[in-house]
Amino acid sequence: MSENIKYLTVDNFDEEVLKASQPVLVDFYADWCGPCQALGPIIDNLADKYAGKIKIAKLNIDEHRKVALTYRVMSIPTLFFFKDGEIVERITGALPQAALEQKLDALL
Repeated sequence: MSENIKYLTVDNFDEEVLKASQPVLVDFYADWCGPCQALGPIIDNLADKYAGKIKIAKLNIDEHRKVALTYRVMSIPTLFFFKDGEIVERITGALPQAALEQKLDALL
């Protein structure tokens, strides 16, 4: 696990995502989700590669269901790309690291 990943909760979501000064990628996941586990190492790599430029965050939907419901997350993994507190893009399902890097580069 990368120390550059921010773990989100109901209490810190607004501050860490909506009020962030840099773009944010939020990975909505669950520990029991196979595709989420497969995506985990990619998210870790992205957190290290984009440290200081883009905040990479994860939200456990089982522990913070209210946030998942607010954003209508119905299947996981679901990735949200935020810039200036607004959702720029939403992806459901896992993508290769190169495809995610293209999307992150577009936010910079």
